Amino acid sequence: MSTILDRVADIIESRKLANGGDPATSYVSRLFAKGDDAILKKIGEEATETVMAAKDARAGGDASKVLYECADLWFHTLVLLAQFDLTPQQVLDELARREGVSGIVEKASRKDANGDGA
Repeated sequence: MSTILDRVADIIESRKLANGGDPATSYVSRLFAKGDDAILKKIGEEATETVMAAKDARAGGDASKVLYECADLWFHTLVLLAQFDLTPQQVLDELARREGVSGIVEKASRKDANGDGA
């Protein structure tokens, strides 16, 4: 399952400015050049579009739009991971760590570890 994620992550990594990415020719390089705020704004936009596509699909619209918007959201999330030198495998490892743990218990453990109720 993660093979495509790894390939896309490798391409995104190659678009970083430090790796020779060119904002004049690469959308991803342009996002990296604009910095965190541009990447975060894109994730917010894509998350909103995903929610709207799901609401439309639930109301009888085209469910394939949910897939399209999820793909956009995942892609921009991969860009965010690369911005912080994180990888899809680290996310998969975190999901594996949580496997079999109640969401309520896992969330409570983060509150305890952070000490801030987050």
